[in-house]
Amino acid sequence: MSSSVAKPSKPLLVYDGECDFCRLWIDRWRARTGDRIDYAPYQEVAKRFPNRPLEHFKKSVQLLDTDGHWYEGAEAVYRTTGGAGWWAYRHVPGYAPASRAAYGWIAAHRAFCAGVTRALWGSDLTPPGHARTVWAFLRVLGLVYLAAFLSLLPQVVGLYGEKGILPLVDLIQGAKGQWGNSAYLAAPSWLWLDAHDSMLTGTCIAGAVFSVMLAIGILPGLAALGAWASYLSITSVGTTFLWYQWDSLLLETGFLALFLAPWRWFSRPSQDPPRPVMLWLTRWLLFRLMIASAAVKLTSGDPNWRNLTALHYHYQTQPIPPPVAWFFEQLPMWFQKLSVLVTFFIEGVVPFFLFGPRHVRQVALTAIVLLQLLILVTGNYGFFNFLTIALCICWLDDGPARPVRERKPNLLALWTVRAVATVVLVLGLIPFLGALYPQTRWPASVINLERFISPWRIANGYGLFAIMTTTRPEITLEGSDDGAQWKTYEFRYKPGNPMREPPFLGPHMPRLDWQMWFASLDGLRQSPWFLYMCERLLQGSEPVTHLFAVNPFPNRPPRFIRARLSGYQFTTTAERRATGAWWKAEDQGLYCPPLTLNAGRVSLVAPDSLPHP
Repeated sequence: MSSSVAKPSKPLLVYDGECDFCRLWIDRWRARTGDRIDYAPYQEVAKRFPNRPLEHFKKSVQLLDTDGHWYEGAEAVYRTTGGAGWWAYRHVPGYAPASRAAYGWIAAHRAFCAGVTRALWGSDLTPPGHARTVWAFLRVLGLVYLAAFLSLLPQVVGLYGEKGILPLVDLIQGAKGQWGNSAYLAAPSWLWLDAHDSMLTGTCIAGAVFSVMLAIGILPGLAALGAWASYLSITSVGTTFLWYQWDSLLLETGFLALFLAPWRWFSRPSQDPPRPVMLWLTRWLLFRLMIASAAVKLTSGDPNWRNLTALHYHYQTQPIPPPVAWFFEQLPMWFQKLSVLVTFFIEGVVPFFLFGPRHVRQVALTAIVLLQLLILVTGNYGFFNFLTIALCICWLDDGPARPVRERKPNLLALWTVRAVATVVLVLGLIPFLGALYPQTRWPASVINLERFISPWRIANGYGLFAIMTTTRPEITLEGSDDGAQWKTYEFRYKPGNPMREPPFLGPHMPRLDWQMWFASLDGLRQSPWFLYMCERLLQGSEPVTHLFAVNPFPNRPPRFIRARLSGYQFTTTAERRATGAWWKAEDQGLYCPPLTLNAGRVSLVAPDSLPHP
């Protein structure tokens, strides 16, 4: 640092105007500092400072401060850009000399560093905008919401209607009687007011309308709120069939979108710059999702993940395999092990590159999207993969900065957003660090806050298939009029008839078929809803029979219901060529003994009391 007589009204950074590397980064710093600092090439202004040797200007950037002092090199850069770098330069031991050494090396290799800069960031380092990116994200989110509501609409009455498997009318009345007013906080939903069939259907239709509005851009703020509230109202009380991770992911994403969606009649690209903290949290959500997905597999202790054989079992043991899964099952073991390694790399390593330069981030996003597309075509996970791809959009940018309408500062809104962001960040860390370090302990105050907020599902834990199932038990549901001849209730999508081709469902999520997969693994004692389903079938409930592909008792319900368990495996290439079957099944006995109605309620039938034809 040296003195100079000249004292400018604001700092002046002098750089080499003929240096490509310098010009690239000066453009970035100029956009960052605005009119707080002046910039000029030394070729134009060096003559104004005869007391400053020309070699200084040629060697490094020079900063003339308002007190007349000169600073050069790394210190000049950090004083110009400020932030964490300038703080570290002043306070972190060893940081300043390391920065000066790095600056000296870069200054001696400017042409090479300019090439690296263009390769990693592009030819324009101006900080990009994100208004168009968020505009696109909200529209894709609206489509995901729409898929979720349209998928649920034909199922919701059969699952939760007055004659459904788990009638919400009865559940809500029981909860009110047991918990009183605290029930409203335990499950925030407007269905507490009315949970009859028309209200269930109306909530799905209203959610679909809000979704379309969000996708089109009509009243986006109201649309985002309406879609989120509609989905929360159903999922918070419909836990058994609506507890999947993608339901939580949609609610958490939708909650963050409330603070990204503009409150105007119609939104257009580049009109509204997003709130940076909420954009960052939306990006952070994708990072948490990916890292946790890898972490739970590694920390679960499952040997199939550790010896890289998990995908050898996955394609045929997943809940509802599509036809492509059969073909992937036939691939050799070396390919399956390589696929596990690639999965671990994309889920556990690639997300860290999202924080890198623009081109590095784009390559990382490409890898994540390709993985999601591969999962999408080899498995039926509803809207999960589409929603994950939507979150990837938030990591993109608008390219070179575009003019946007500046948001008028509102202190109340600013501090509200910061408070909400802090709560979401802290609560999200609990399951995230729990996936990385299962023994993590939190203060009681944080745990109590998490329990209070958790019903709103704005911060959740993620990570699928921590333990890989290696066999596929499958439930076959049968009905009978006489106890001797049994007819099968064929499900719409889950494996049943070995000759039937596995379905590809896209964003559709068949809730009953999925829950049957868990019932086969958990057993009858851990699946009480299964008995309620059997009771409805014995009663001939039309909304419930509509959930099946075919009702084998269209005229009147059966007298008896039972369930058998079979072990299913994909056929080999030779077996399929010979028989045309996709599956081979081996009977494993009863899952649920015969049931019948007794005084309107389901009850067991003693084997020796079954009538004979």
